[in-house]
Amino acid sequence: MSLFVGQFQHSLDDKGRLILPARFRRDFENGGHLSPNMDGCVALWTPGEFTRKSAEYLEAGRHGSAHERRQSRFWATNSSEVEIDRQGRFALPPVIRDFAQLTGEVIVAGNLDHVELWNPQRYAEQVSTAEETFIRGSDE
Repeated sequence: MSLFVGQFQHSLDDKGRLILPARFRRDFENGGHLSPNMDGCVALWTPGEFTRKSAEYLEAGRHGSAHERRQSRFWATNSSEVEIDRQGRFALPPVIRDFAQLTGEVIVAGNLDHVELWNPQRYAEQVSTAEETFIRGSDE
């Protein structure tokens, strides 16, 4: 499994496509999967990691609470397979762009087992809290 780290900023083009940073492309040569993710961002998964994550949601959907079943259903119905073209571009479906409020600039951030796509304002809000914790040395 590759680990995705680093942060980049790219723009959506007129067709709703985004360029994947060159350092991440090798892991997506066979395509990838987009899905809604926690905190209002979009996750881009390699095929293998998407299969692993799907198994987690499948288990929760079968044996979990009503809340877990709703989450599983939302995740599955709003996920999609994507192909990365030779220029490293991939299309984001309108439903996934709307979910994450992606227009114009997009933060592309590695989060270890997946890549996250963020609205820059949402990303700044999430990161500022984490940054303060790292500066203080604890979450208290």
